[in-house]
Amino acid sequence: MEELRLNDFFTGLQFLTRIRVIEQTDWSPDSFGRSVKYFTLIGAIIGLILAVINYALSQFLPAHVLAAVIILAEIVLTGGLHCDGFMDTADGVFSGRPRERMLEIMKDSRVGANGVVAFGLLLLLKYSLIVDMTPAMLTSALLVMPVAGRLAMVISITSFPYARPDGMGKAFAQYAGRSTLLIAVIAALVIVLPLGLTAAVSAGAGVLAGVLSARYFAGVLGGLTGDTYGAVTYLTELMALLVFVI
Repeated sequence: MEELRLNDFFTGLQFLTRIRVIEQTDWSPDSFGRSVKYFTLIGAIIGLILAVINYALSQFLPAHVLAAVIILAEIVLTGGLHCDGFMDTADGVFSGRPRERMLEIMKDSRVGANGVVAFGLLLLLKYSLIVDMTPAMLTSALLVMPVAGRLAMVISITSFPYARPDGMGKAFAQYAGRSTLLIAVIAALVIVLPLGLTAAVSAGAGVLAGVLSARYFAGVLGGLTGDTYGAVTYLTELMALLVFVI
């Protein structure tokens, strides 16, 4: 079993969110890789913050405004990290170009029409699902959603090849240890199972959707990238929310 290091937890927390706990100068590739085991726990922290926002504001805001606030809060909390990855993935995968050209498009800092349209549809679907939930149901969904999303990311990192010879995501894929996935799964189970059957089914369906999307992206691109990790996370979250309203 890998050694649990607090500094690696802070590396993951301060990369995946805008929460700043310590001033960190060690952003070494191996520290990035070791931080992956904490991703589901970091997802729980994100979910807890969103659930607190929901609890605090649900008595004062109408459902449609609250849904918009929650979506905005998640984007701000994560610094829009996965937004960029989702749009870049859509631009590349839906370009219809050869594999090498897809990867070039995804690396371009500019966002194309495919990315904008795909992200707009994602936000619309997410908003529609959130606004349709009762406050109590939404609290549970907000706790499950980011945990499932980060678990799917861990599976993507540890189970699929990396498509590029370099890049920030390469550090995650290269240095995540063999027990990383086991630790992440155990953490997810401890967090999700006490929330009940619906939460467990939601997380399971979300992770399945995320893994299937990762498999598709890997088939198209010859592996995954940091951008596709973000896309997998968002698609997982969307499916997790969908289960709560079915």
